Amino acid sequence: MSDLEIRPARAGELEAVGELTLAAYSEDYGLVEGVGYAAELVDAAKRAEQAELLVAVDGDGALVGTVTIARPGTPFAELSREGELEFRMLGVSPSATGRGIGEALTRAVIERARELDADRVVLCSLVTMKRAHRLYERLGFTRLPERDWEPHPGVTLIAYRLELA
Repeated sequence: MSDLEIRPARAGELEAVGELTLAAYSEDYGLVEGVGYAAELVDAAKRAEQAELLVAVDGDGALVGTVTIARPGTPFAELSREGELEFRMLGVSPSATGRGIGEALTRAVIERARELDADRVVLCSLVTMKRAHRLYERLGFTRLPERDWEPHPGVTLIAYRLELA
């Protein structure tokens, strides 16, 4: 998408970024605002303080996507280890799906990992997020089953990696 800008989130956008993230996940996964993971998704201000928060902005200036980048050992890192860069909470506005925004954000994460001289990019995803899995696999990510985990009983997260070296 030539009219798409990927950049760090700005302070005045954080509330909208949180709402976009929650809407992206609620569309497919029925999250309830203010409860459990939904409360974490909507708190973009916390992500901006403790991780790198990128946004996708379309040619009209509308926020259409976001992703959180976490370095190993930081509060938002769940499975990354030394030499890895992790991303989480990739979300695309429900009104903007199918336009390549998720791919553009993923490619921005990969570029950031290269800038930081990371050896690989890692992520975990709900086992039910099949559309996202197809995107990651198309971009060269492979499964990392030894790092699959359950943050809560019955909630399975599967891990992926992309080797950069």
